[in-house]
Amino acid sequence: MSSKKAPRRSGVWFEIALSVPVVASLISYTILHPHAVFRWEIAFWVGAVALTEILPLPTKGRVQLSLNFPILLAVLVLYDPPLAAIIAFAGAFDRREARREVSLLRAVFNRSQIALSVYAGGLGFHALATSASPWYVVVPAVMVATILDYVVNIAIVTLFLRLSAGISLRRAMSMLRVGAGKEFLLNYAGLSLIGIVIVELYEATHQSLWPVVAFIAPLIFARQMFFRTMALDEATEELKDRERVLRALSNRMAEERQDERLRIADYLHDDLQQTLFQLTLRLEMAKKRLSKGDTDGVARDLDHLWEIKQQTSDMVRGLVNDLHHAPIGRRGLPDALERLATDMTRGTPVKIAVEVVDVPLPPPIQLLVYQIAREAVLNAMKHAEPKSIAIALTKAQDGVDLTIRDDGTGFDTSQAQPEGHFGSVMMRERAIVTGGTFNIASAPGQGTTVTAHFPEVWIEEGAATAALKRDAGPDADMPAPSAEQPGGPAGLPSAPLAPPGWPQEDSRSSTRPATA
Repeated sequence: MSSKKAPRRSGVWFEIALSVPVVASLISYTILHPHAVFRWEIAFWVGAVALTEILPLPTKGRVQLSLNFPILLAVLVLYDPPLAAIIAFAGAFDRREARREVSLLRAVFNRSQIALSVYAGGLGFHALATSASPWYVVVPAVMVATILDYVVNIAIVTLFLRLSAGISLRRAMSMLRVGAGKEFLLNYAGLSLIGIVIVELYEATHQSLWPVVAFIAPLIFARQMFFRTMALDEATEELKDRERVLRALSNRMAEERQDERLRIADYLHDDLQQTLFQLTLRLEMAKKRLSKGDTDGVARDLDHLWEIKQQTSDMVRGLVNDLHHAPIGRRGLPDALERLATDMTRGTPVKIAVEVVDVPLPPPIQLLVYQIAREAVLNAMKHAEPKSIAIALTKAQDGVDLTIRDDGTGFDTSQAQPEGHFGSVMMRERAIVTGGTFNIASAPGQGTTVTAHFPEVWIEEGAATAALKRDAGPDADMPAPSAEQPGGPAGLPSAPLAPPGWPQEDSRSSTRPATA
């Protein structure tokens, strides 16, 4: 418990350590230079900064980007660093403050770190140029101011995220960037040039405020540009995840085909070969009895040969049926699980109850669900001596849950699994390859519960597949997947399976300042 509170405590102390000296310095400057601060043009710049802050750009987690950088850049060029910092502090409006979604300390910290960043940028610019300097002097000076502003801003927010949420510095840096590195730098440079143009027009029109008003509208359009960049980033990540999951599914299906080949080899070696050996022995015995004239013995041998022949035919027929019969038929997964329960309990006292909700899932995922259920039932019937087994497929808030519960002997999950329980490894792999989870809960004498969770993305993909089939008409049914034919493109996911969890700290950044 203390380990979780420590990062937050250190984050609070960091907020206080930064905010107190910044606020004290700004108040001191205001007291010493009231005529410089309390002017209508200063109020206008404060309003311009606040207006661009009203429409922040949300990014990963709860980090936000604002587009006030050109306005603040113009401010730090036109005014002394302390006055520019006061404008930044007063204008750094956050809608969450009005909704009381951030504490007073956090609001002051956000404003203080923006003011400090602008102050640092202003110091860098005025050390090299003034607003009246030639353009070839102003442009490099503005670039230096941009770098200083950005470095100070990102350093403060990154350190705060590290102290308050325990986020690594590398991850915090990635959260404060929109788009690829080159695109981000180009966007930043473009907004810097807008700031220079605002200053030049402001000076050329004898400090008229209309150029500022004229440039606020394009900044709103720039917000949409960043939205598009973010959408492209998300689409790229989704495509990468689709390719990764498709590769994993393909590998899993290839392993399934290899398992089928091994099963055939085991059948030929263990069952068919033994049957042929019995057949050979009976033929030899019948041949000897026939040479001795023992017709009754030959008749008995022929009866046994007929029984062996029937057993062999049944085994071969069952193998062929398994190889050619797709477990998921046209009626879907619920019907397949019902048939599984019927086939498994035939000739046994075990009762299998099936409760399945009809959720749309892509064919390959239906096959994996079926295989996990079949493996769990087989394990229970072979090793647990259950009286009843329950198979349930239910819709969860964030996906689909498959549960197989039996009242058998159970086992100690902390110990090595009993011989023959290797099937749990295959079940786990089948669940994990879909981006889901797998769990076995059991105890001696208390039965076993197998649970597999599949992400909601597969429901969305299954619904899209079903819609395509409906649009294509009744004659366009896709073939049901089997172990040898796992299905086609219908099994591709449309979204990442394991979206990374972002920190829950309130943080705002900008293509300009980042705030917490």
